[in-house]
Amino acid sequence: VSKVHRQAERQIEKGQHILFIGHAGHPEVIGTMGQVDEGQMTLVETVADVAGLDFGPDEQLSYLTQTTLSVDDTAEVIAALMARFPQIQAPKAEDICYATSNRQEAVKAMAPQCDLVLVIGAPNSSNSLRLVEVAERIGVTSRLIQRASEIEESWLDGIGTVGITAGASAPEILVREVVARLGEWRTVEEAKVRTAEENMVFKLPRQLADLD
Repeated sequence: VSKVHRQAERQIEKGQHILFIGHAGHPEVIGTMGQVDEGQMTLVETVADVAGLDFGPDEQLSYLTQTTLSVDDTAEVIAALMARFPQIQAPKAEDICYATSNRQEAVKAMAPQCDLVLVIGAPNSSNSLRLVEVAERIGVTSRLIQRASEIEESWLDGIGTVGITAGASAPEILVREVVARLGEWRTVEEAKVRTAEENMVFKLPRQLADLD
C-alpha cells in the first residue's frame, strides 16, 4: 500500500489531481487520501460518480486504484474516466497489484471445474471477499474460511471437486492445512491451476541499481 502512497505523491508533485478508484471506508482508501492535502484527490466508486465529476479539458488528471481491486473490478470506471477525460494519466504498470489480479484470474479458470470453492482469508480482507464473489458469479458455491478447522464435513455432501485459493496475505501453510483436513474425510488428488506466474520484472530503485 505504501507504493500507492508514493505514486500519489509523485502525481501530485507533477501538478495532477488524482481520481482514486476505490471503496469509501476501506482502510487503504482512508490511509491514501489521508496522506494528501484536501482537494488533491477525489474518490470515485462507480461509473455514476464519473458523470458527476466537474473537471475541464485542460486540467491535469491522473487515476489510481485501490490495490485489492482487480482489473475486472475497475475496468468500467477506468473506461468511463478515459472517455470523459481523454487527458487523464494512467498509473505505471508496476503499481498494479499483480497478486490480486492473478488470483482472480486463477479462480475464473478453476471455478467452472469445481463443485465448491474454499477461499482462505480474513473476513475483513477485500481481496479474499472478491475471490468468493468471482467464484459465485460463475455459479459455484464458495465459502470464506480462516483456518482448516472451520471446514465442516457436511459441506462435502454431493461434492466431487473442491477448489482452494487464498487471499494475497494468506501463508501457504494454511492451504496445506486445508488439503490435509479434506484428506481426513476423502481421498484427495491434487491438481494445480496456473494462469499467470507472479515473477513480474520491475525496475530497481536507482540506489539499488547503482550497486550492480
